[in-house]
Amino acid sequence: MYEPYGSAHELVKQLRSGAVTAVEVMQATLDRIEAINPRLNAIVALRERAELMAEAAQADQSSDRGALHGLPMAIKDLANVKGIAATQGSPLLRDFVPGEDELFVARLRAAGAIVIGKTNTPEFGLGSQTFNPVYGATGNPFDPSRTCGGSSGGAAVALSAGMMALADGSDMMGSLRNPAGWCNVYGFRPTWGWVPSEPTGDLFLHQLATLGPMARCPEDIALLLDVMGGPDPRQPLARGREVTLPLPEVKPMRIGWLGDWGGAFAMEPGILDLCQSALQVFSDQGHQIETLAPPFDAEQIWESWITLRSYAVAAGLRAFDDAQCAALKDTAIWELERGLALSGREIQAASDLRSDWQRVANQLFQDYDALILPTAQCWPFSLEQDYPRQINGRAMDSYHRWMQVVTPVSLLGLPCLAAPAGFGAEGLPMGLQIFGPQGQDRRLLALGQSYHQATQWPQMSAPPES
Repeated sequence: MYEPYGSAHELVKQLRSGAVTAVEVMQATLDRIEAINPRLNAIVALRERAELMAEAAQADQSSDRGALHGLPMAIKDLANVKGIAATQGSPLLRDFVPGEDELFVARLRAAGAIVIGKTNTPEFGLGSQTFNPVYGATGNPFDPSRTCGGSSGGAAVALSAGMMALADGSDMMGSLRNPAGWCNVYGFRPTWGWVPSEPTGDLFLHQLATLGPMARCPEDIALLLDVMGGPDPRQPLARGREVTLPLPEVKPMRIGWLGDWGGAFAMEPGILDLCQSALQVFSDQGHQIETLAPPFDAEQIWESWITLRSYAVAAGLRAFDDAQCAALKDTAIWELERGLALSGREIQAASDLRSDWQRVANQLFQDYDALILPTAQCWPFSLEQDYPRQINGRAMDSYHRWMQVVTPVSLLGLPCLAAPAGFGAEGLPMGLQIFGPQGQDRRLLALGQSYHQATQWPQMSAPPES
């Protein structure tokens, strides 16, 4: 039986055994999207029902039943899917229809997933607010007048509202962690290189963004991660094959709570209290929780981050000519101009700071198995607002300063699980970033699954449907 908030593991098990058919699951999925998506606008570029039903019927006749056999999935609209418009939320790409699948999409299809359409994202994935001039804005399932975060906002909403069992996301600056926290689901940023991106463009310089899975429990994240991950011979910096399932037994850990990084990160009232309450779950499970002083200067992490980020974003946007660039949104133009103006000396200085933080983090992880921060510094804000100009009275000096809390993880490419932490006074969700040393992805997911078994936030607190 198809359950909107059920386990992807269980659903795929039923599909593979024939206990439920791909046709039945597709019918239920499309019916739910039809009923709920108009209010939230999470899934875009949805394929025709007749085509999808025919593809599901073919899956039912197939004897080749992979890890995702018959599972409907919508792909974040930053990725190329054969035959479906890949707009990246930009009018410049409104009519671009790829002729082939991106690497990870091909892996999903090979595992049996049926691609039904796309999930909404900000223009070129810039900014943690999912709106764009092609498809419009995506609302938070707990209050559609509020943002769902971004840039994997459509993916998080589709999961939270029970329209999909699994979703792909991507993360440079919290792009799957922030929306997971604000939509009461899980998002996982794997160790950089665990999930290789499309082998195009520069293959060496920009080790910031990564693809990653999203789901309603960490065990389901591991299922998708094992399909998305693995080396690609065309990419010299991809990691070797690493399998997460089955998740290992969780032993008592020493966990550090970093809070607001000693006051460096402005926080709206209620966030730290809620997150600290969620930490009690780990304590109850036998883990040792310690409050830590800031291990590194937050402003140095920030300066390194915004330099390397602008450098990377400019590298991606430079393909557009001057007339096209003039049509970009202001934040994209800001990143492009800033990135193109950087000197070699400035880039090296940023890399030096990054290396210093890596050395400190290495030492920190000698003493702690995992560290925890909130997923965001403010509660979901109005859908009409592009980004917060201040947090708790402190002015934000850029369009992304309000998401500074994610940069210690992003700068080093650390594995990080965004997990639900509960709800604030207005009934809006918040999350935890649970992160650890490079390569410890499986162990973090096991810790997260243990936490999930004790909390069941996505299942116990589903969003209203009307």
